Formats: sequence, structure tokens, C-alpha cells
Amino acid sequence: MLDKMTQQQRMVLAIVLSFLFFVAYDFLLPKSAPVTLENNQSTTIQQQSNIQTNATSAPAPMSIAQPESASAQTSTAPIQKTAEKTSEISDVHTPSFHAKIDSLGRISLYEVLLDKFKTKDGKLPNLVDPTSPVKPLEIRFSDPALNEEAFKVPYTASSAIINVTNADKVLTLTQKLSKVTVTKKITFHTNGTYSLQVQLSNPVEYYISPGFRPKEASSMYTFKGVLVRKADGTIDTVKDGGAKGNEVYMKATVISACDKYFATTFYNFKNGFDVYITKDAKEDPLAFVKGSANLSLDGYAGAKEHDKLSSIDPRLTDIIEYGFFTFLAKPMFVFLKTIYNYVGNWGWAIVLTTILLRLILFPLTYKGMVSMNRLKVLSPKVKEIQKKYKGEPQKMNAKMMELYKKNNANPMGGCLPMILQIPVFFAIYRVLLNAVELKHAPWMGWIHDLSAMDPYYILPVLMAGTMFWQQRLTPNNFTDPMQEKIMKFLPLIFMFFFVTFPAGLTLYWFVNNLFGVAQQYYVNSIFKKEKAQKAAA
Repeated sequence: MLDKMTQQQRMVLAIVLSFLFFVAYDFLLPKSAPVTLENNQSTTIQQQSNIQTNATSAPAPMSIAQPESASAQTSTAPIQKTAEKTSEISDVHTPSFHAKIDSLGRISLYEVLLDKFKTKDGKLPNLVDPTSPVKPLEIRFSDPALNEEAFKVPYTASSAIINVTNADKVLTLTQKLSKVTVTKKITFHTNGTYSLQVQLSNPVEYYISPGFRPKEASSMYTFKGVLVRKADGTIDTVKDGGAKGNEVYMKATVISACDKYFATTFYNFKNGFDVYITKDAKEDPLAFVKGSANLSLDGYAGAKEHDKLSSIDPRLTDIIEYGFFTFLAKPMFVFLKTIYNYVGNWGWAIVLTTILLRLILFPLTYKGMVSMNRLKVLSPKVKEIQKKYKGEPQKMNAKMMELYKKNNANPMGGCLPMILQIPVFFAIYRVLLNAVELKHAPWMGWIHDLSAMDPYYILPVLMAGTMFWQQRLTPNNFTDPMQEKIMKFLPLIFMFFFVTFPAGLTLYWFVNNLFGVAQQYYVNSIFKKEKAQKAAA
């Protein structure tokens, strides 16, 4: 079918398909809602043998495998809320965050000390929602009776106030149950991370959680859920609304509950840990790490800032989720950040990055533009062939291919370069959509936040204007009026589509179009000179 289509039909098809893919990629992402579980709700975790080294499905819902068990066993890790009221037993202050520990040994409040996230009334982002189905450092026992007791017996803290300034500080939490004494030793580091050691007086089975994903920066366009860095270094994600409840990852190195800008994370790059994911009533993932008598791991909760995560361990930057185009998006961000380090403004960094990308891709773009011009020149002859061999499609196609070959014209040369550049666009789209660094980053006076929409719609209008300008300059040979109308209305469609997009992304698209106009003028001038020389000869 494609071989029977004209060049312009192929181009329109490529643009429309690209646009539809763009719409589907964003707007078909599942939305999630906050979940509050009932006091007596519980979920059963069944354990089976023959575990695989990555996510494993089991015959029954919520079943997870236990490698050390030779035969199938059944144990429970109830998903429940205690009816007892909790109180704060320790207050932790560090240069990076302010946290509170409740009487169940969990982090009940975690304020990130980043001024750019302050609300107008001065509130800082709190990564622990009171209604969350599971809180950071929360332990669930497989024994139902022991688990019920654990949600009633309070912990004691070694200190009511912890101040971390120039040196690490240790907080010890102790819970004495009928069958076991639980000791959590938390070392708070000056760089905003913490180390956790859990010791049990008797070997009983339990799970500990990094917490439910933060709800501070929710967006339907970005990933929300649980991210796992597996033993082989690859990444798996379980989105809100998409958890099966039986996902298992053996020897994972990172487990992170994330929203757009924030994450609560456990990591252990030396020995790894076994991750078990259950689900709540809305099929949102709840992450747990399988415990041991002497469990040791590290934790981080805060903004997904690239430099911050990289300073802790470069592998932690994997929790910045870019989706399918991560392989392009990660180096793209590093490239953007490098330019920012020189110019000191994220808006100008986007402008320069866009120009440099256009220059790098210019050979590919140039071939497409040259092909479009050649096809325009051949347009009258193409119409003659179509008219002459109207009833003989095979002969018509053969004659057209002969014409293209004789004049060194590629019928796919105009749209193919555009299609090949789509991954680059989506990569930088994901970067600009997810980069916490753009939060409240200003540009050119009226833009005070590149992560938010343009408040005056100036950039979307300029983007549509340059798109229409480039369209007018681009050679075309439309034979179908409907195709021409689609092309004419495309800038208007894109303008309304981009109105609610982050200003940083719209800025990229505007500069990309503007540079495309300059390139089109250049190519058109070359063909104009060639045409004049042929006419004079």
C-alpha cells in the first residue's frame, strides 16, 4: 500500500501517526487516586519454591516465592491500619530534611528542605501522606498474631531529638513483642541519606517497606508507582493501577516508590535484597523488602535531583524514570546539564541544546529538505504519469520509480528524516517533563517556572506561528485538498495541545521550529540558484 502512496500522502501519514502516538503516549496513561485502606483489610502473601531471579508470576493472587523454602508454605503480611492512635517519639533534623518517627517505629512525617518547593503559605513538601497504606520503615510480620501485636505495642526511642549538623547521628528504636524484640538502628548521614540495621532477638519472618509513593508532585504525564533496579542493573516499573500483587525481584539493588519529583528509596549495591510487591484496593503497588535477623540497607528520601543522587551513588540516578526512551533521555539530560553549568540559566540551556541538536541532525534534515525540493520539481511529471497510467497501477509505479531514480530523488526522503528524529523529540520531552531542576527555573522575564505552562500563552503561539511559517516555506505538491487542509490546521492543533505543557518543552519546540525555518531558507536558496543557473545555460 505504501508504494502506491504519493510523497505528500506519506508525509501527512507520518505526521498524523506521530501526532496520534504523542497523544496516546501521554493521555492514555492511567490516572491514580489516593487510597485509604480499612482498619481490618488484609492481604495474604503465599510463598512457593522455584523462584526466578526476576519478577515472577505465581498461580494464586498475591503469591510470592521464598527461595529458602523447599516446600510451599503460606504466611501472611497483612495490609492493615492499626486502630490505635500513634504519637511521635523522635524528631529528626538534618540539613536536607525534617522527619518524625511515630510510636510504631515508622517515619510519619518527612519534610524536604527545598525552598523552591515551598507553597505560598510557607509549607514544605511532606513525602509521607497520613492516609498512605504503608509508611517508610514499617514492618509487617508474616505471623498474623505477631503482626497484630506489632501494631499495638509501641517502640521506644534512644533519643527524642536528633540534630544532624557536622557529624552522623544514630537513633535506636526498640519494640519488645511476646515472641521477639525488634531493634532498628538508624544512622542519619550529613548528606541526607540514612543507613538502617534491623536486628531480631529470634528469627521470625517479616518485611519492611520504603513507604508508599509520595503524593507531592503528581502528574498524569509522568510515572507514579514503584521502580526496581534488578540484580542485572536493568529497570522494572510497576505503575499505580497496574500492580498484580505478586511481583518478586531477587537480589535487587534499588527499590523506590516515586512520583514526578520525589522518591522514598532503599538501596544496597553490595549484597542486594529481595523485593516483594503487593497491591492495595486500587491496584497501586506496595513495596516491601524481605527481612532477615540482621538486615542492613541504605535509604534516601527526597527530590530526584540528578546531581544529588549522583553524589550519593551514580547508580541511584536510575530512579529518575524517563520511560521507553531512557537510553536517549539520560545522556540528553547530562548534555543539557553540561550546557547549564556554562550559561547558568535553564531556559538558555534549552535554547542552546536545541540549536546544537539541530546542527548535529542537520545532515539528516538536509537530505530530507533536498528530497522535498526535488520532488516538487518533479511534481508536474509525476502528475503526467499518474494521468497517463491511471488504470495501470503497476506500470504507473514502475514509471514513477524510474523517474525518481533518474533524477536522484527519494520518495521517502522527505518524511523519513522526520520519523528518525521522533525518538530524539520524545527523549528531550521526557527530560523536560521530569527534570526537577526546572522547577521554578525562570527565563526571559515572563517565564518564572519552566516546569509549568506559559501563563500568558506566548510560547505556544510562537511555536504554532513558526510551525506555520516553516510549513509555508516547505515545498509541497498536494493533489488532495483534504491533505492540504490537515497540514494547514496542524499548527493550530499543536498550539492547543501545547498550551498546558511545561514552558521548557514548548520553548524547545519553538526554537526547533525557528531553526528549521532558517535551514529551509538555506536549502531553498540553494535550489533557487541552481534553477537560475539551469535557466541561463
